[in-house]
Amino acid sequence: DRQTLVAVLQFLRRSNLRESEEILRREARLLGDDLGAAALSPAGAGLLGAPGGDADAAGGEALLSRVTTAAATAIGGSAATLLLYSNGFAVGGGVAVEDQPDVSAVLSAYNQQGDPTLYEEYYSGLKHFIECSLDCHRAELSQLFYPLFVHMYLELVYNQHESEAKSFFERFHGDQECYYQDDLRVLSSLTKKEHMKGNETMLDFRTSKFVLRISRDSYQLLKRHLQEKQNNQIWNIVQEHLYIDIFDGMPRSKQQIDAMVGSLAGEAKREANKAKVFFGLLKEPEFDVPLDDEDEEGENEEGKPKKKKPKKDSGGSKSKKQDPNAPPQNRIPLPELKDSDKLDKVMNMKEAARRVRLGPECLPSICFYTFLNAYQGLTAVDITDDSSMIVGGFADSTVRVWSVTPKKLRSVKTAADLSLIDKESDDVLERIMDEKTASELKILYGHSGPVYGTSFSPDRNYLLSCSEDGTVRLWSLQTFTCLVGYKGHNYPVWDTQFSPYGYYFVSGGHDRVARLWATDHYQPLRIFAGHLADVTCTRFHPNSNYIATGSADRTVRLWDVLNGNCVRIFTGHKGPIHSLAFSPNGRFLATGATDGRVLLWDIGHGLMVGELKGHTDTVYALRFSRDGEILASGSMDNTVRLWDAVKAFEDLETDDFTTATGHINLPENSQDLLLGTYMTKSTPVVHLHFTRRNLLLAAGAYSSQ
Repeated sequence: DRQTLVAVLQFLRRSNLRESEEILRREARLLGDDLGAAALSPAGAGLLGAPGGDADAAGGEALLSRVTTAAATAIGGSAATLLLYSNGFAVGGGVAVEDQPDVSAVLSAYNQQGDPTLYEEYYSGLKHFIECSLDCHRAELSQLFYPLFVHMYLELVYNQHESEAKSFFERFHGDQECYYQDDLRVLSSLTKKEHMKGNETMLDFRTSKFVLRISRDSYQLLKRHLQEKQNNQIWNIVQEHLYIDIFDGMPRSKQQIDAMVGSLAGEAKREANKAKVFFGLLKEPEFDVPLDDEDEEGENEEGKPKKKKPKKDSGGSKSKKQDPNAPPQNRIPLPELKDSDKLDKVMNMKEAARRVRLGPECLPSICFYTFLNAYQGLTAVDITDDSSMIVGGFADSTVRVWSVTPKKLRSVKTAADLSLIDKESDDVLERIMDEKTASELKILYGHSGPVYGTSFSPDRNYLLSCSEDGTVRLWSLQTFTCLVGYKGHNYPVWDTQFSPYGYYFVSGGHDRVARLWATDHYQPLRIFAGHLADVTCTRFHPNSNYIATGSADRTVRLWDVLNGNCVRIFTGHKGPIHSLAFSPNGRFLATGATDGRVLLWDIGHGLMVGELKGHTDTVYALRFSRDGEILASGSMDNTVRLWDAVKAFEDLETDDFTTATGHINLPENSQDLLLGTYMTKSTPVVHLHFTRRNLLLAAGAYSSQ
């Protein structure tokens, strides 16, 4: 339109681009009489060859892009001009935005506005069309309601039509799916243009295109409708702010769509889950093990990678064959095994030989550790792999470590006393401990805010804790003192976890990124950025090559430790994610969230393969049994539930079609997978742990209300 043209000409003059201005004037005059026709021609089709060529070529971009291409070409493609053009244009409204912050750049995309009074009509027209379309298309097209509603509302607010915006919001916000209520609450507080400037939610919505997965038929239907109705306002939003991932084939049913949607930015693009993931386990190191004779029963398929599997031959030297899906052994550098680690593996194998085989007929016993009188507010729990120690992180900023065995916790003697010890004696490891310090409980002081995450190192020498104060601290369990404070997050750190091989650890926090650290570096090695809200929980894959993060943006991402890339994005939860667990064989991931659902994912195919319904409140703890037969989940609803993992993962449909389109068929009823529900009197479950013999330990703080 002429206004825009004038604005661009003025901009060129201000920027001393006389030459471009002249060309643009010439072109515009040339097109002056048929502006209307030219507005429809694709980007500069008629202009590139000979100015004034075929102006009524088939529909497409507006005159603007036509002019830019022409001008840039005519100048001989001068890079500087092209750049200026793209800067002025991409942002809309042809304004120079080089010196403005990103926010305004993002917001000014809302400049092209329609008649504010017609927005309700546009929206209800589309709503009527979708509700009257065939069932097969209705479910898919209904996904448009929420993103269109948000963008139309924001467009009204941005252009300062406050009363129209208010009435638009009131009329249609009730139609949105229940899982968007929290986002809508934030949205309803944005009523003036000024509010939009500093608002994070706002920026997320603007910068990340909302992703919808729609079949080609449904998309064609929508496009035809909008073009017939000349409903450009909605079409502009679809083009500008939504990313429509079109697939060929049957439209998805309401159930299939409901299972997958609900995250802050829609579903994941199918491309996001295509990368190859090495989900197999690393080969165990080989060394001879004196085994008892009773190890026949313990031939399990899939122990955790840090566990040594029981071997059939008493030499124990034949190691399991290399898993075809495993990463190369040296893909990321892992720490060497120390002698004490080898000893621990031997112990582990002996324990594993006595491990109980679990299943629907043989459920684990559950031992519940209740924290009584925890007035300090229990905020995190962890248990060592050999189940000898338990740690609690508290809201009063303390970290408390208990011994769960009769063996008390002791510190190492002072340097002066250590020098007197005969280093050659057999029991030197016993002698260095100071008996005078023995106690069942040690309290670690150092954080200056609630402690939200704790994690023991696999060798039980160290303990990590992360806190609201923005730091992650590494504590020695030999001296019970703080060794390092890792400062990288500027905001609360919600979770931290050691790698199954030790040395590396991960942390995630309010700054929306997860960081990978090594204990001997005070700077992070990797920063995993991509979530649109707090990273609430973090987990290492059993082979330590990948890290899963759950976030308040209601997605789970899988990151490659080697290069920091995001290799999987899982959407489907309807609330912030608070627990993650990998199956011991590394193939599957279980996730739990505030929506009370536990979702199961096939990592290799990037697909949701199960949904376990039963909990009525946030699922804070998930753990697979040592051989992966049972999944235990613990929740704020004061229950521990046991699920049949073998059955959940059998005969999965992971053919190429499903993988390509996301037509997942979840069993209607997850009750036949539920093996048991165990109530506590009034104790929310915050942590679960299977001992090496498959006894289930649970922990939580008694709440008196």
